[in-house]
Amino acid sequence: MKKFLINIPLLALCTTLTLVSCNTTKNTSANLPKDISERPADEDSQKYEQAQLDKLKAFIESEASKEKCTDASEWTFAPMGAKACGGPQQYIAYPKKIEAAISPRIEEYTQKVKAFNEKYNITSDCMMITPPTSVKCVAGKALLITPEQ
Repeated sequence: MKKFLINIPLLALCTTLTLVSCNTTKNTSANLPKDISERPADEDSQKYEQAQLDKLKAFIESEASKEKCTDASEWTFAPMGAKACGGPQQYIAYPKKIEAAISPRIEEYTQKVKAFNEKYNITSDCMMITPPTSVKCVAGKALLITPEQ
């Protein structure tokens, strides 16, 4: 009987502690990882690299379009970017007088796009873009002429 009387307070203590611990609420969501889309873009993220490519592309396009097109013979064009399965993403027209400055930028952009495509296993439509045959000036802007036009 003495053993039984010693076990009752011990049993009551264990039961009380169990009930109290079950009723305690913890903020478990604070310890869970955040959604990756809410994560800030860092230098290793695809979003960050895409933004850097977009900035470089915008810079190249703005440099090319600064000059007003009045004489098509003073303009040339080059392939720019790279599709995942090969070939350029587009062609860009630019004045021949800035060729020395813009050509390295176009090449840099193309190489970075190739590396981006490989790094992130990017897929593309694999449609070949027809190379232009010439440049035509229309309302002060350079227009690339393709064989179908």
